[in-house]
Parts: sequence; structure tokens; C-alpha cells
Amino acid sequence: MKRIFILWIGVLLMGCSEELTKQSAPAVSVPVVSQTSLIVLGNLQDAGAPQLGCQKSCCVHKIDNPNPLDAVVSLGLVDSNTQKNYLFEATPDISKQLAWLQKANPGSGPIPAGIFLTHAHIGHYSGLMHLGKEAASTKSVPVYVMPRMDQFLRTNAPWSALSENNNISLQRMDSTKVDLSGELRVTPILVPHRDEYSETVGYHIVGPNKSALFIPDIDKWKLWQESITDWIGKVDYAFLDATFYSGDELGGRDMSQIPHPSIEESMALFDSLTDTLKSRVNFIHFNHTNPALDPSSEATKTILNKGYNIAQPLQVFAL
Repeated sequence: MKRIFILWIGVLLMGCSEELTKQSAPAVSVPVVSQTSLIVLGNLQDAGAPQLGCQKSCCVHKIDNPNPLDAVVSLGLVDSNTQKNYLFEATPDISKQLAWLQKANPGSGPIPAGIFLTHAHIGHYSGLMHLGKEAASTKSVPVYVMPRMDQFLRTNAPWSALSENNNISLQRMDSTKVDLSGELRVTPILVPHRDEYSETVGYHIVGPNKSALFIPDIDKWKLWQESITDWIGKVDYAFLDATFYSGDELGGRDMSQIPHPSIEESMALFDSLTDTLKSRVNFIHFNHTNPALDPSSEATKTILNKGYNIAQPLQVFAL
């Protein structure tokens, strides 16, 4: 009787295993990067999608039909000459994003050679927790930060434990370039944003042949001391804040408390650019309510018809 019971349990376990296999999500196909490149590792706003507490159809659909590619805004940088990877932003989705980055650069390891942070809002640095002793327990991962961000991470628990335990090595930047190799450099650029805990930067990323601008968060283009249209003319790719498509997207919420240049505002500013310059714009950092996340929406059609681009997860941009 005991033997029969054990066999019965074994059959049940085998059945569960088969059922779990059937229900598992489809595998994500990550492109292998053969030259120094940027790869989009996420295009969503800090809280991702679906968002906590959201009862709108955009969230209900994603709860019922989860997309394995959904992830908070991040770029990966593959240095093909050194086989090293770098990460821009440490998001809540850092585990799968670093797994994707390693698959894109098979000669690399699972931990990046460095992480560049833009500011202290939850979607942009909270993934650092996965480097701590409760998770990967990494050793001295360089994390590049501006002075206020450096101070914030050193003096506030639990982030301070990452430095104290030598999981990360904070690399304090100013506004000068960081040379990663002879052909690869990164320069932080201060931008106006809600700087409650740290300053906010974008990044100018220069590779062997091409360059990119990464500004996932900014309050308004007109508040910046520099010209975004001039910057679009200087780079080959511009990954720009596209949190909201329009100013009335949140149904009456006071947008002055969460200022971003809407996509409509940005397109109005950029519409005088040549078609070549427009094609350099890649909108990124979409709120869960942004209709541009729906490839069949009128918002998406308008963006693409005007000559702009929507940054897609795992899209590769050669540098």
C-alpha cells in the first residue's frame, strides 16, 4: 500500500511538472550583439505595467495577458572590444534585464562592469537591492552617480548597506566624461526634474562610430538650459522622455505635480526638424496609461507617420 501511495504521488508530481511547462510563458528571443551597441532593456515608466491599483482596461488587459518583454526603462551597453556590459538604470526589473544583457553578449558575465544612474526615483535605482546580500551579493560593482545621488545612497538605509558591505563601489561623477575604453565614453548632463533626493542627469553615450542621448526624465524641454533640438542634431539616436502622450491622460490629476514633456508637446517642438533628424528620436519611458504602448492606437500611428520612433524592448542600436 505504501509503495502504491508513493507511485501515486510521483504521478501527481509528474503531472504538475508537465502542466507547469504547458503554462510557462514563451521564451524571450534576445538578439546576439556582435558590435559595440546599445540595447533597449525596458521602455516603461518607473512603476511598470500593469500598475498597482490601476483598474483601467490597459492594466486589466496586461494582468490577463502579461507580456514578458514589459520592463521599466533601461538601456544596456555592450562593449564588443572588451566583452563588458554596462547598464543604464537599476530598475525593479533588473534581474531579467541583466539576463537579457548577458544573452546579448554571450562572452560576458551576469554582472555588469558598471551601472549608470540618472536619479533617485524608484524605477531608476531601486533595482540596486538585488546586488545586496539577500540576493546576488555582488562584489564592488561600480555604480556611477552624481554628488547628491552619491550622498543619498551612502547615508540612507538600506542603500547604505550596499556600500558598507562592498556590494557596490560608488563612483562619484561630475559633468565630465567617463572613459570606459579607448572608443567608448559616457558623459552625464544635468537636466531639470523633481530633485527631491538627488540631482537628475541624462547621458551622452559615444561609441566608435555613433553616439546617443538618453534622457528618460525631464520636467520640460523649455526649462533646460540646453537645446534639445540642437542635441538631436549632434547625436545619431535620442532616447527621450515620453511618459505621457497628452496632458489630460490621467483624468484630472494635477499634472503640474508630475511635469513631463508630453509626446504631443515634443512633436510640436520637433516638427520643424528635417525628416533625417526626426528619425533620430526614439520615445521611451511610457506611463502605463500612454496609448503609444498600443501598436494599433491612433497615438502610435501619429508618432510613426510623423517620422519618429517608439523604442522597443530588445531593439539594438549600433554605436
